[in-house]
Amino acid sequence: MDSVALMRVARRVGALSGVEAAALMIGTPANKAMLRDSGLLESEAAAATANDLILAVRASEERVALNALESAQQFLSDKPVDEQRLPHVRTLAGALDLLPGANLALISVPGEFAAQEARKALERGLHVFLFSDNVAIDEEVKLKRLANDKGLFLMGPDCGTALIAGTPLGFANAVPRGDIGIVSASGTGLQEVATLIARLGGGISHGIGVGGRDLDARVGGLAMLVALEALESDAGTAKIVLISKPPAPEIAERVLERVRQLRKPVIPCFLDSTLREAAERAMNRKIEWTNRPSAPKHRGKVIGLYCGGTLCSEAERIVRSRGVESSFTDLGEDRYTRARPHPMIEPELRNEHLKAALSDPAVSVILVDVVLGYGAHEDPAGVLVQGLKRSDKMIIASVTGTDADPQNRSRQVAILENAGVIVAPSNAHAAELAAEVAG
Repeated sequence: MDSVALMRVARRVGALSGVEAAALMIGTPANKAMLRDSGLLESEAAAATANDLILAVRASEERVALNALESAQQFLSDKPVDEQRLPHVRTLAGALDLLPGANLALISVPGEFAAQEARKALERGLHVFLFSDNVAIDEEVKLKRLANDKGLFLMGPDCGTALIAGTPLGFANAVPRGDIGIVSASGTGLQEVATLIARLGGGISHGIGVGGRDLDARVGGLAMLVALEALESDAGTAKIVLISKPPAPEIAERVLERVRQLRKPVIPCFLDSTLREAAERAMNRKIEWTNRPSAPKHRGKVIGLYCGGTLCSEAERIVRSRGVESSFTDLGEDRYTRARPHPMIEPELRNEHLKAALSDPAVSVILVDVVLGYGAHEDPAGVLVQGLKRSDKMIIASVTGTDADPQNRSRQVAILENAGVIVAPSNAHAAELAAEVAG
């Protein structure tokens, strides 16, 4: 079972009466270290290997703990009805027997095993969408060089989103097909630009994720350069948008030098401009905030609690450029997601931090993102509202998504606004308002 399924079982066990803590993890060294730190690693579990599953419970009494362990095993055997109908295989070879015409493998396994599985797929001639994070950077370089040698795409590691010929992968959104191609070293950056383009009436030919470290000096933009060439030769792509957090200067210059040689117009967005501006330039239209509130001053500190890393970086840059005291937390960073799902899947993690921000007298404005799409939580706005209470803080949110997404953007916006949250039309709009109000 994957880590998300295990975390959800652990949450069900932890909610049982008398249970103080619960965990279900494979026995990797990193997982055992976390269990040890939380007081959940007994001698028997300490001997576990990466081929073992550890079930650990701390409870008020032994009987409660034993019952909880029995419940955990029952929960593990429960499968959703839809999943029961799907064919199951245990290996890549078995999957290719079922789908011999497949040309792409989506890999989501713990980082310790991800490079090995990606290499197997590349060797079998498959493009790879590598969702897994915590992959060593030297392994990333080797995999991308192997992919390039074979004429294949290696999207990732830590690639959260892609839209390939209209097919959403990972945390992608429901957007129409069109003639704008996107190459992104950021999952939420791709989502924000793609959905803003959709709301402006445009569409996406392909959205190619390359992984958050692709423009690191050690990786050298290997995947972004390949993706640029692919979109340059794609008849259905008229314009190209590039997205990344600020890259290594020498790699940025390498990419921009190639951009200058292309025939198609390219819009680079390395967070020296906003994601909103990238969408506006691609569509040659402005995103208007028609009902922008005339908010009173709430001078004080701005706290940003984000599920999307690039959205967090963009908002932080905007707020700090106005000289406003602030603190931003990207809750999708590896240190927050080890042994638990990404906050776009389980957004309750943010509510723990939200409680502290709401009780801090120095904080005047709290900035948050709500990211919709396939794979994301079914009601992230509802979870966020549960963490709010009556407060004098101003809460400003952006909602990345479309009405065609499973969560329906309009419905999510209504939930937030009914709870008193100000909802901006883009992440940049939200950050600009926060800086104006708090400064």
